[in-house]
Amino acid sequence: MRVELLTIGDELLIGDVVNGNAAWLGRRLADHGVDVTRGVVVGDELDVIVAAVESALRRADVVITTGGLGPTYDDLTREALAKAAGAALVRDPALERRLRERVAAAGRTLEPMALRMADVPEGARVLPNSEGSAPGLRIELGGGVVYALPGVPHEMRTLVDATVLPELEERAGLPAVARRTLRTAGIWESVVATRLAPVERMDGVRLAYLPSPGEVRIRITAAGADPGALLAEAERAARDLLGDCVYGTGDESLDRVVHRLLAERGATVATAESLTGGLIGAELTAMPGSSATYAGGEVVYATELKHRLLGVPAELLERHGAVHPDVAAHMAAGVRDRIGADYGLAVTGVAGPDPQDGRPVGTLHVGVAGPGAEPVVVSPRLPVAAGGPEARGVVRRMTVVQALELLRRTILGLDAEPGTQHARKDPEE
Repeated sequence: MRVELLTIGDELLIGDVVNGNAAWLGRRLADHGVDVTRGVVVGDELDVIVAAVESALRRADVVITTGGLGPTYDDLTREALAKAAGAALVRDPALERRLRERVAAAGRTLEPMALRMADVPEGARVLPNSEGSAPGLRIELGGGVVYALPGVPHEMRTLVDATVLPELEERAGLPAVARRTLRTAGIWESVVATRLAPVERMDGVRLAYLPSPGEVRIRITAAGADPGALLAEAERAARDLLGDCVYGTGDESLDRVVHRLLAERGATVATAESLTGGLIGAELTAMPGSSATYAGGEVVYATELKHRLLGVPAELLERHGAVHPDVAAHMAAGVRDRIGADYGLAVTGVAGPDPQDGRPVGTLHVGVAGPGAEPVVVSPRLPVAAGGPEARGVVRRMTVVQALELLRRTILGLDAEPGTQHARKDPEE
């Protein structure tokens, strides 16, 4: 079954809104064994939408559109589907009644243009929208099917899960499949793919690599007579090949894993951040209940503050500057002791766009000081070229991942990455 996506809206074309609906749809459909063959973005222009729908139906069995179903006069998806079908738009009494009741319940006055959301192309089926005012539509055109969904993300997602996916699975007669996503941190995509080559060769198994700054997710799909058993076999093989680089599965994020590990030990962590400016603390406080394991932190951009607030020796800072593995070690121990946490986590480095003290952009030192232990420091060289705010953002995001991963490894008693651990030196040496 061939499926194409058509996302509609001027705001998508000019970059005011990132096309998150297409990204979510692609992932969701793939997770259910439905492959998307093409995605197109068009603006709010009637004839352009009609042409895009007709073009997609010449190639695809199913077209899924998002956007253009709202109440304003630039919401033209209903009109476009009616024109493509050679059908009239008809006011649906049940939809009109629902709109009036919904508006009255909110204590508002119904604007006449809002009733446009009750117009349906003849021959189309209404897809009830429990999350909003604009319903979805399903219409058969040119031997294919078009699902028109609202552009509001949570409304679109509800309709996909409730209606579109079950119908697509039934229509396609998809084979039974089983899926699992493994999550890794601190290991490059090429390394992951090289290690997993034996799993790639397993019959009935397909791997997809989903990289983001500092992390790689591996989606394993197994299909066959017993997909669950095959998936279990493939996952075991993948874990054996990747070892302790796997930190979680599914939607389990690295910060949640760290919180869980700390909670199991009744421990807390404090952070000291230079180049990330509080991003690690923000990541560690995103989860509800994080105050049980995150004690607090210090943002110490100025070199002098590293000495005054965290006790980094002045001689060390004068001799080597703020970007040095021993500075990261002292920062980690200092924030641990001053805040009274069990673990101290610290980062210092060069985010860019310019080098600092002769160190290139992407230089990074991460330190973790555990309970009563000497700090461990890793110094990965982040592969980011200097120049521009985008590189700076990537360095900062990768730093957050590297920091949380070192904390995870330290809590579990795992070795730091080979070749990156530094022995703690006395600054006087």
